[in-house]
Amino acid sequence: MNVVVVNGHPATDSFCHALAKSYGVGAQSAGHSCHVVHLSDLVFNPNLEHGFSELSNPEPDVKALQDLITGANHLAFIFPTWWGTYPALFKGFIDRVFLPGFAFKYQPNSPFPITLMNGKTARIITTMDTPVWYYHLIYRGPGISSVKRSLLHFCGIRRVKTTIFSPVRKAQELQRQLWLSHTKDLGRMVK
Repeated sequence: MNVVVVNGHPATDSFCHALAKSYGVGAQSAGHSCHVVHLSDLVFNPNLEHGFSELSNPEPDVKALQDLITGANHLAFIFPTWWGTYPALFKGFIDRVFLPGFAFKYQPNSPFPITLMNGKTARIITTMDTPVWYYHLIYRGPGISSVKRSLLHFCGIRRVKTTIFSPVRKAQELQRQLWLSHTKDLGRMVK
């Protein structure tokens, strides 16, 4: 199985960086081919300047990421939850990579697209300081909902699992190690 892990945290020394590495190690230990991508290492304009009305040629890093995603059976998205959703870098990745003709196609006279990512599976892993129950009950899980429903389901990826680690900011080293171990196990259990 081909696995692509995308870390959407803009800092190279973040806990999300360590989680992405652990997921990749787990996937590789189970015999999967795995490519871990840290968006902070890529060079691309995260701004979709003309919307979908005029698509610009993708930068080499965007094209390479599209190629990896095309060949993947499983995608893992790891990002911190900031202001209920995700960092601007991760949003820019979504806007520039999941384009019409690549992830979906519009249909004439229909609000529903032709999905182009059918058959793939995905895992969303996010870190936050908000209590999980509060994030779901009061905020209604906007970041996870956006990635799961508005992005992945829209493009045809229906089997999506979610993991939340919280609270991260004040977590002791032992707790962080347990979360890293759990993430490695999640990578190992990819199906």
